[in-house]
Amino acid sequence: MEKIKDFEGHSDYIRYVEVHPSLPYFLTSSDDMTIKLWDWDRGFENTQFFEGHSHYVMMVRFNPKDTNTFASASLDRSIKVWGLGSPVPHYTLEGHERGVNCIDYYPSGDKPYILSGADDRTVKIWDYQTKSIVHSLDGHSHNICSVMFHPKLPLICSASEDGTVRLWQSTTYRAETTLNYGMERAWALAATRETTKLAIGFDEGCVVIELGSDDPVVSMDGTGKVVWAKNNEIQTTTVRGLAGAVDDEDALPDGERLPVIPRDLGACELYPQAIKHNCNGRFIAVCGDGEYIIYTAQALRNKAFGQAIDFVWSATGTGDYAIRESTNRVKFFKNFKESRAIKPATASADALFGGHLLGVKGGDSAVLFYDWDSGEFVRKIDVAPKEIYWSDAGNLVLIACADSAYVLSYNAATTASAIAMGQLSPEDGVDGSFDLLYEISDNITSGEWVGDCFLYCNSSGRLNYSVGGKIQTLVHLDTNSSGATTHRILGYLAKEDRVYLVDKSLNIVSYKIMLAVLQYQTAVMRGDFDAANELLAVIPEAEYTTIARFLESQGFKEEALEVTTDDDHKFDLSLELGKIAIAHGLMEEIPPDEKNSIDTMAKWKKLSDAALKISDFELTEACSLASDDFPGLLLLYSAVGNFDGMEALAAAAQKKGKTNVAFISYLLTGNVEACANLLIDTNRLPEAAFFARTYLPSRVEEIVFLWKADLSKVSETAANALADPKSSPDLFPDLDVALQVEQMFLAQREATKATGISASDYPTAKDDLELDLIALVKSQAVAAPPPPPPPAPPAPPAPPAAPPAPPAPPAPPSDEPPENPFAAVDDPVDDAAAKAAEKAEADRRAREAAAAAERRRAEAEAKRLAEEAAAAEAASLAAEEAAAAEAARLAAEAAAAEAARIAAEEAAAAARIAAEDDDLNDFGDDW
Repeated sequence: MEKIKDFEGHSDYIRYVEVHPSLPYFLTSSDDMTIKLWDWDRGFENTQFFEGHSHYVMMVRFNPKDTNTFASASLDRSIKVWGLGSPVPHYTLEGHERGVNCIDYYPSGDKPYILSGADDRTVKIWDYQTKSIVHSLDGHSHNICSVMFHPKLPLICSASEDGTVRLWQSTTYRAETTLNYGMERAWALAATRETTKLAIGFDEGCVVIELGSDDPVVSMDGTGKVVWAKNNEIQTTTVRGLAGAVDDEDALPDGERLPVIPRDLGACELYPQAIKHNCNGRFIAVCGDGEYIIYTAQALRNKAFGQAIDFVWSATGTGDYAIRESTNRVKFFKNFKESRAIKPATASADALFGGHLLGVKGGDSAVLFYDWDSGEFVRKIDVAPKEIYWSDAGNLVLIACADSAYVLSYNAATTASAIAMGQLSPEDGVDGSFDLLYEISDNITSGEWVGDCFLYCNSSGRLNYSVGGKIQTLVHLDTNSSGATTHRILGYLAKEDRVYLVDKSLNIVSYKIMLAVLQYQTAVMRGDFDAANELLAVIPEAEYTTIARFLESQGFKEEALEVTTDDDHKFDLSLELGKIAIAHGLMEEIPPDEKNSIDTMAKWKKLSDAALKISDFELTEACSLASDDFPGLLLLYSAVGNFDGMEALAAAAQKKGKTNVAFISYLLTGNVEACANLLIDTNRLPEAAFFARTYLPSRVEEIVFLWKADLSKVSETAANALADPKSSPDLFPDLDVALQVEQMFLAQREATKATGISASDYPTAKDDLELDLIALVKSQAVAAPPPPPPPAPPAPPAPPAAPPAPPAPPAPPSDEPPENPFAAVDDPVDDAAAKAAEKAEADRRAREAAAAAERRRAEAEAKRLAEEAAAAEAASLAAEEAAAAEAARLAAEAAAAEAARIAAEEAAAAARIAAEDDDLNDFGDDW
C-alpha cells in the first residue's frame, strides 16, 4: 500500500473521516470543534469549513437519501444537520443529557431517521423531518461508542464501553439479544449490504458474527411469476420463456443465470422474513416480526394482516390459511375470515406446515395432521420434520427430517369417510389415512413434487429426483466453502419442462427435465408398461438414452437395449446381455477416424473377452487383431495351437515394438535364429550370447564378438575377460557335440514344419523336454561298435610246383631302382586321379582315426564311470557289511550280558540254598 498524501488539517485530534458516496469529497471532524470538507481531485484542498459546535465533534455521516447533507455528533449534547453549500447548520437536534458520541442514517429512503448514541447510555431514533425523537432505547450500563442501522437486516446495533453489543428490532424497537464476548470495551461496528454479517471491534480484538439467515426470501407460482424481497422492497419478475426453446440457437444452456428484469411492487410495512404464494398464485403472504400481511400478487394491495408466529396456506382454498398465535393455539381461516381455533394435542406447537392437511410440529418430536374443513385430528406421525411437501394431487406427502425423508401415501377418501361418520380416535385419528411407501436417506433442503416424482436439492449440492425410492442425480450444483448447497428449488414449469432454482444472491438458473420422461419413469415404477409405451411415443429421441439408463437401473436391460440411441450404452448393454453379434456390428460401424482411439481399443478388448468366454475363437482373434492385443493373441494361439498365427504374431509384435511377445512367439515356433537376432537388435547382447550357447552354438563366436565390442565402450578390461570358443576352446566343453545337436534340432524342425507334431503325441513327447541331448549323443557314440576293418584282397593262385633250382649268384649292386612289373605307363590324368583318391583316402583315414579316438575317449570315460560306479558299489557293500558286523557285535554283547546276569542269579540262588542247608545242619549239631 502506497501513501498518497500527508497533510495537517486540524489543530487537535481528528475523531472521524467520512467519504462522500459519489463525489471526490471527504469530511473530517476534530476536537478543535470544527468540520472540514476536502476535495482530493483538487490536491486534497480544503474547500469548505463548518463551525458551530461548542465541544469536540465526535462523528459525521452523509445522508444516503440526500448526499448534499450530513449530520454531526458532538460532546456538546447536540446533533447538527449541515448542507455542503452552507457553513452554518440547517438545524440542531437536542435531547441527550450528555455528550453524543455516534450517529447513523437509516440506510433506505423510506424512513427519515437518524440514530444516535451518547454518554447518557441511551440510543435515540430521530425523525429529521419533524426534528423529534421517535424512540429511545435503554439497556446499556456505560457510555455508548457506536450505533448503526444494519443495511440488510431490520436491526439496530449498539456498542458500549460496558463490553456488550445490543441488537434491537428496527420497526418494533424490541430488544432482540445482547452479545458479550468478554473482550473489554466495544468501540466499533461495521456491516455490508451483501451479507448478514456484523463486525465488532473490542479492546482485545475483533469479532465477526452472522446474524439470522442468508436464505433468499422468494417465492414462485405455477405460472413462472417470481416475487422476492430485498430489505423492505418487494420486487417481481417472470421466468417464463427466458431459457429459450431446446432447438433455439440462442437458448441458454442449463445452469446459466437467467437475464431477469425485476419490477418494483413497492415497500412492505414489515421486514419480510418469508414470502409464500397461495395455491393459485393470486395472493402472497409476507411474514416477519411476528406479523403477516396478505397482498395481491400483481399490485401489492393489502388484503389481510394480523399477528402470528407462523403462517401457512391451504393447498386448495384461495383464501384458506392458518396461523399459530402461540405454542398452544392455532387458528383456521377460510376465505380470509377466521373459521375456528384449535388447541393442538401436544405439549407445545413449535411450527406449522401447509398443504392438503394442516401439519403441526409438536414438541415431542412428532407432527400432527388436521383437516382444513373440519379441524379434526387425522393422524400423528412420530418424526421431527423440518419441512413437509405435498404432491399436487394430494395423494403423496414427503416429510423431510434432519438426515432422512419419508414418503407416505395419503388416503383422502378414507379420511373424509371417517370424519363424516364420526369414526375418529382422539389419540390415533383415522386408521389407514397414511401408509409409508419408502424412505430417502438424504438431507433434503428444498423440493418440489412433479406428478409422482419428487425433485429436490440436498445439503451436499446435488439436484436429484426420486421415483419410487430410486434416486437419480441430475446435476451437481455450486457449493460454498464448507461444501453446503447455495441453491433452493423455486418450482417446476411443465410447459417448459424446466425446474428453476435460486441461489443466495437471488440469481435464478434452470435445468431441463422433460415431464414426459418423469411420467414414463413413474409408470415403469408402477409396473404400468402399457402407459409407459404410450408415453414413449411422445418422448423425443434425444431423451431415449436417459430413458434407457433408467430402465437399466431398474433391471430392464433388454428394454433398455431396444430404447437407447447411444452407441456406447448399446455396446455395454449388448455385452452384459451376451449379444455379441450386436456388439460386433457396432464396432464394425465405427468411423475410420475413431478406429485407433483409446476408447475404441478398450471396446475391442471387452468384446474379445466376451467372445472368449463363449469360445468364439474366430471373433476373439479378430477383436484382438483389431485392438493390437498381442498378449491376448499369444494366449489364444498357444492354446489352440495356431502355428501360422503365432508366426504372424511374432512378426507383427516385432514391428510394433512388443519385443517380449515377439521373442516368446519366435521361441514357441522354434525360430531360434529370429530370437537371437531380436536380442541382438535390441542390444541385449549378454542374453543373446547365453541364448546362443544353449540353442545356437554355431553363432556363439559371432555374438561374443559383438558383446566384446559393445562392452569395450564401457570397460576394456571387462570386454577382454569375455571368452569365445576360438580363443578359449577349453572353456566350452562338448562344443562339438552341441554343434551336432544343433544340426539335429534344425533337421527335426525342417522335417516337422509342414505337418507339425500331433497333439496325440504329447504324452510321449513331453518327456523329450527333459532330455539332455548332449549326454544322449555322447552315450550313443560310446554304445556304437567300432567299424569292421576293410576286407583283404584275394590271394593270387599258387604256381605249379617246380624242381628246386640251384642258387643263383648274387646280383651285382645297381644304382637303378628295381622295376615294378605291375607299373603302368605314366599318364597325367591318371596321376591326378590317383592323387585325389589318395587325398580322399587320407581324409577317410583321418576321420576314422578321429572317430576311433573319440570312441576310445568315450570308452575311457565309460570305463571311468563304470569304475567309479563299481567303487561306489563296493564302498556301499563294505559299509553294509560293517554295519552288519557292528550289529552282530552288539547282539553278541547283549547275549553275553544276559547270560552273565542269569548265571549270577543262579549262583545267588544256589548260595542261598546252601546257606539254608548249613543252618539246618547247624541246628542239628546244636541239638
